[in-house]
Amino acid sequence: MTKQSISISKKEAQQLVLKAQGLIKSNFGKSKQGALNAIEQLGYIQIDTLSVVTRAHHHTLWSRVNNYNESDLHQLLEKDKSIFEYWSHAASYLPMSSYKFSLIQKNEYVKGKSHWFEQDVKIKKYVLDKIKQEGPLQSKDFEHVRNVPANWYEWKPAKKALEQLFMEGKLMVAKRQGFQKVYDLTERVLPSKTDVKMPSIGEYAEFLIQSAIQSNGIVTEKEITYLRKGLKTPVQKALKKMLEQKEILTVQVEFNTEPYYSTSKLIDKLKLNVKQKELHLLSPFDNSIIQRKRLQNIFDFDYTIECYVPEEKRKYGYFCLPILYGTEFIGRLDPKADRKSKTFYVKSMYFEKGFQPDAMFTLLFSQKLKEFALFNGCTNIELNCANKKWERTVRLLI
Repeated sequence: MTKQSISISKKEAQQLVLKAQGLIKSNFGKSKQGALNAIEQLGYIQIDTLSVVTRAHHHTLWSRVNNYNESDLHQLLEKDKSIFEYWSHAASYLPMSSYKFSLIQKNEYVKGKSHWFEQDVKIKKYVLDKIKQEGPLQSKDFEHVRNVPANWYEWKPAKKALEQLFMEGKLMVAKRQGFQKVYDLTERVLPSKTDVKMPSIGEYAEFLIQSAIQSNGIVTEKEITYLRKGLKTPVQKALKKMLEQKEILTVQVEFNTEPYYSTSKLIDKLKLNVKQKELHLLSPFDNSIIQRKRLQNIFDFDYTIECYVPEEKRKYGYFCLPILYGTEFIGRLDPKADRKSKTFYVKSMYFEKGFQPDAMFTLLFSQKLKEFALFNGCTNIELNCANKKWERTVRLLI
């Protein structure tokens, strides 16, 4: 008989989450196929413009995929067309296998919802016609010289139209050049065998639940609907249905009053015996980090990305990377990759209260730091840490 409710310890919850996230004994594989497997498991990879170190989408995959190269992601988008770019909780790469579930959101824009700006129907038609006739175009192809001194350039209303048409699903991102989107007609980008049948709102809610559990191991109702407006009631109905049909079960996590949801199959994986701790330097936009309240509830790790915080109010640094060691977040470091000098700077580093770096941690950290520096195109490392004795030991290892 399938259990409908179970209680687990916080340590078991941490293992369950990190295994689902591919941060414990990742079995995604390597290179391009490994990247695709990771995206399909996680459901999305957030795209971010910040380049203090390698951009978030590449960093997130590098943390999970052996021999990952940035070209792997470009090939999946441009040649294989096994992923596509759209909006999840933010701009993201998503698996093409879930394309039809983006239609719910796209339909809202088709019906009149605006993406940040007011719509201009004439400009939208002009942009669409131009791409039909000329083929894939970037936003810069619609720039013009403004009639002011120094010929200052500004984005045309066409830029707004491009984004609106993209959100409506009439345009897709065919590729990126210099990180700039290249738009084309959806029918010229989308693989012919892609499922484009509009799902019902109930099917969409079940998909969100299944995806959230698959990628996180355990989830709460609030986490499933994170930054998704208007879906609370459909998700509640779907949860009730899936519980009644024993597709999912409720999970009570030690010291947490809010119920979580998971599956019997995933709970069975708690028998996993983790002998060797792994170490990860994670992106601030990593899938395991992005929901800060969840991170605090399960891992007792209070994290804020401080690049959006005034400098005088920062506690740790501009772009601190969380450090995951085994099942614990034990600290953070503030990096800067200087590609010109090929120097990777660790401007500051902080351990959580009570953590003392032992010999194994020091070895793993040194190896990971060196690997990450190389991934960022850096062959030199400049390390600054409050614990100078420990810093000297790391310097000898890198």
